[in-house]
Amino acid sequence: MRRYWVLGLLSIILALNGMAFTRQNSSAPNADLASAPAANTPPGPDRFAVVTVEYTAFEWALAPWKSQKPLCTLIIDHEGVPLPGEIYRFCGEDIYDTWIIQEPCHEKNKRTCEGYYVHLTDSYLEEKDIPMELEPATAWISLEDCEPVASTSTNVCESQPTLVITGQEPLQDESITRIEGTYNGESFDCNGDTCKFRIVETEEEGVPVEFWSYSTYGDSSVVHTAQVRVRKADEGDPDQLYWYVDVLSSQWDGQTVATCSDSWNVFPPVGGPPKWLTTPKKSEDLSSEIPYTYLAANLIRQGAVDASSCPDGGLTPDGGVNQCGLEAARPAVIEWQNQFDELILTTAQDTAIPARLLKNIFARESQFWPAIYEGILDVGLGQLTENGADTTLFWNDSFYEQFCPLVYPEGVCGGGYMHLNEEQQLLLRRALVGSVNAICEDCPLGIDLTRADFSITVFAHTMVANCKQTGQVIENYTGETPGEVASFEDLWKFTLVNYNAGGGCLAEDVTRAQGEGLDLTWDNVSPFFTGACSGAVDYVNDISR
Repeated sequence: MRRYWVLGLLSIILALNGMAFTRQNSSAPNADLASAPAANTPPGPDRFAVVTVEYTAFEWALAPWKSQKPLCTLIIDHEGVPLPGEIYRFCGEDIYDTWIIQEPCHEKNKRTCEGYYVHLTDSYLEEKDIPMELEPATAWISLEDCEPVASTSTNVCESQPTLVITGQEPLQDESITRIEGTYNGESFDCNGDTCKFRIVETEEEGVPVEFWSYSTYGDSSVVHTAQVRVRKADEGDPDQLYWYVDVLSSQWDGQTVATCSDSWNVFPPVGGPPKWLTTPKKSEDLSSEIPYTYLAANLIRQGAVDASSCPDGGLTPDGGVNQCGLEAARPAVIEWQNQFDELILTTAQDTAIPARLLKNIFARESQFWPAIYEGILDVGLGQLTENGADTTLFWNDSFYEQFCPLVYPEGVCGGGYMHLNEEQQLLLRRALVGSVNAICEDCPLGIDLTRADFSITVFAHTMVANCKQTGQVIENYTGETPGEVASFEDLWKFTLVNYNAGGGCLAEDVTRAQGEGLDLTWDNVSPFFTGACSGAVDYVNDISR
């Protein structure tokens, strides 16, 4: 658990490019912080320890087949025959050159064979010293007395916000001695493990922050970075000002920030994103009462709804639902589409993928019926395909690291998805697609709701992967970071294109818009989606309306 220590308070006001600072010193309340010196470049982490471990040493002898007289001794720390590199190290280059190309000896009379052989002569316990890199000091950034807005980087403060930098020392007998850094190019430093200062309104793009901590160990943390935006608004009441503060940083010490915002380096709109990109505080606020026809037909077909009084049992000849069947199924349809709301909310809070976005995707893709779409290998609530699974496993490293060991034994998954061979990748993709397929012949209504619940997390991580790929596509084809060329909302719309139609469609049409000299807005880019890519336009407009 990250900890905050505030043992004393000293405040001063500095005029630095119109920015007001209030510094607090946690361990030296009488220190003179009136004029902070220019921040020095920290040395960075430099901590190692030597650990003595006990191991079994295996002693081998190498000899020629002809004389069988040992020429060299090899002492190794693993079971099994010595490796080629060990032959080279212990016995020299000449013997190694013969050893590495010699044929196996199959003769009954071994003395007629060419080359060398090895045999184990002894084993015993030994000790050796192993250098170990120790966990470095670090630092975290947070805000004081501000309320976070779910699934965004935004925090709302009723008074002028206070930025907090907190050092953390993982070694038991060491401690943080100092915090240093720069805020919008101006230096700050504080004795102790905590540094606080007031921040004022910034421009729309925010200001850069660098910060680091020093330790009694004699080194420092790495230099951490953040982008901070502060905007004031009165929300219609001039007598009550609010400060909207966004912090984008890997070292953010607060509620999970919008993962995609951090990846794109873009702030949401001041005051929060549009409703379709929000997460409510209560699952009840996700509730909907939409008369989904595909869902109604499946509930009737599976016997969850009695539509026997309707013409043709409530179904049309092509397997759809008629109006009478839709009315008969309405209560069940409403109950079914809202049964996942609590889990969607929890997943949104854990992954920072907006809850309303997830629910809208499920509504568009499957109408909340988590099965296989007829005739197409699109599976589950979000209709995952093998291509979609490939995106998830390639672009979402943390999810890959969790999922791969569920399929392969220990040792196979190291190095990432791209280090697997083609057959291993194929099996892993199919395992991921299978994990979201809730069809179950022996389950009530033919649906395994436990697997459907699990799939919600999978689809959230799939969206994380797609927003990362979207950012890379835009950076590749514009030469700039996503946040420099597109807005928060438009980047999410481009992500939906990536999810629905693929990165190829996105890349092609971003290139066309660029060629016309157009800004990368959804309104500018969407007309270029044609042919096989054209369906993405209705898809995005439907989910984002």
